[in-house]
Amino acid sequence: MSSAPPPPYVALSENNGSLRPPPYRRNVPRYQSTHHKKGGSGCLRCICCCYCLLFLFIFIVSAFILYFYTFYKPQMPSYHVEGMTVQAFDLQSDFSLLTQFLVTVKAENPNENIGFIYGRENAVTVSYKDSTLCTGNLPHFHQGHKNTTMMKVLMSGKSEFGSGLQEALMQNQNSGHIPLLVQVKVPVNVVVGEFPLRHFTVSVNCSLVVDNLSPNKKIGIVSTKYNAGVSL
Repeated sequence: MSSAPPPPYVALSENNGSLRPPPYRRNVPRYQSTHHKKGGSGCLRCICCCYCLLFLFIFIVSAFILYFYTFYKPQMPSYHVEGMTVQAFDLQSDFSLLTQFLVTVKAENPNENIGFIYGRENAVTVSYKDSTLCTGNLPHFHQGHKNTTMMKVLMSGKSEFGSGLQEALMQNQNSGHIPLLVQVKVPVNVVVGEFPLRHFTVSVNCSLVVDNLSPNKKIGIVSTKYNAGVSL
């Protein structure tokens, strides 16, 4: 009889070099972890929820603004300088000018359901050729809807008035066209019903031309030009 073929491989034992079969190795199946996939899907769901909430918020705000403008139809108040009285206009020996004006301002609120609260921290300035003549303040008050309010603003000041400004003023006085700039800056709160909303700042520039600046004499307004702006 022929002998059996030799084994494909053998292992030498450390004991006397005897031969023994290789140890049996069990193949353990490997499973791929999906933990990172679950974490990624959770982040994706969180991002989707955030976008949905953002879109919902934008929709609600847009609907509120649309309702507000459709129902209340808000309009900006208007302001006009109705008159001016010069109570003092005295040139001093040191080339300074003492002035005191009484300016009448008309504020009109055309809204039917919206009122305005005018804040205390406001400023009214009258200047001539970039030189401030006098300053004052508007009164603090609540203007109701469909309301017209006349405000008398007492303004006073002392400013440098050199020879160049004096000559220019004399020329304007003789021609009956004296250009002045009236600037108003006032914080305003919008009131809807009984609820005040956020405030904004109204800035009005009125380019005014008067015929004279003589004290205790009627001042005639030749022309006016207004430029108004709003800042939050």
